[in-house]
Amino acid sequence: MFYGIDLQSRLMLGTAQYPSPAVLREAIAASGTQVITVSLRREGPDGAAFRQILSQSGCRILPNTAGCHTAREAITTARMARELFGTRWIKLEVIGHADTLQPDPFALVEAARVLCAEGFKVFPYTTEDLVLGEKLVEAGCRVLMPWGAPIGSGQGLRNIEGLRAMRAHFPNVPLVIDAGIGAPSDAARAMELGFDAVLLNTAVAQADDPVAMAAAFARAVEAGRMAQAAGLMPRRDMAAPSTPVFGTAELA
Repeated sequence: MFYGIDLQSRLMLGTAQYPSPAVLREAIAASGTQVITVSLRREGPDGAAFRQILSQSGCRILPNTAGCHTAREAITTARMARELFGTRWIKLEVIGHADTLQPDPFALVEAARVLCAEGFKVFPYTTEDLVLGEKLVEAGCRVLMPWGAPIGSGQGLRNIEGLRAMRAHFPNVPLVIDAGIGAPSDAARAMELGFDAVLLNTAVAQADDPVAMAAAFARAVEAGRMAQAAGLMPRRDMAAPSTPVFGTAELA
């Protein structure tokens, strides 16, 4: 549940970089997603047509502040997105490093504090840093979106132990893996760790067949969630026979 909204799908999908509007439309349908993200910076002469695709999808729109490098820029972009898309949901990105696209923790908290005070439902793109997560929650964020790896890198979950620690540290805060997911197995792993959802874009949009890949991710997220709910077996340091030795025949 995100800000009081209960979603059936745990897959959130980005809308950039698709080869055509038709493929985007089909990929959204194949993914089964109920939340799609869109950057305000994609608005241009064909912005109305693009928004029509989004509205016809039946999904909740999560605008983002992609490309913003200061708190002031992100706050202004969020306010514009609220007016354009008619929603208080906002994926907050404040980039602090040009190569890794890692968020600026100080500007991120500053922007989150202002936007939460204005009634925005903020989904902050952050790292697995526990202190930063605490500051964002204190600022009013009711969701945290730690990266799996740098945006668009496809490296998957680079810090499994850090993400596991974050899940344990914030047991009552919805957590969404955002960025770096490269394969359906990465998404399944995130769900097995107990995360509430995954958000991805490039892995689907730049696949040879984005529609088929969207369907694959939908199944992976569902499988990972089912596995986590069923109870994964603990890892062991040593082998353990699946057939017990006790009671077996002894041959002379």
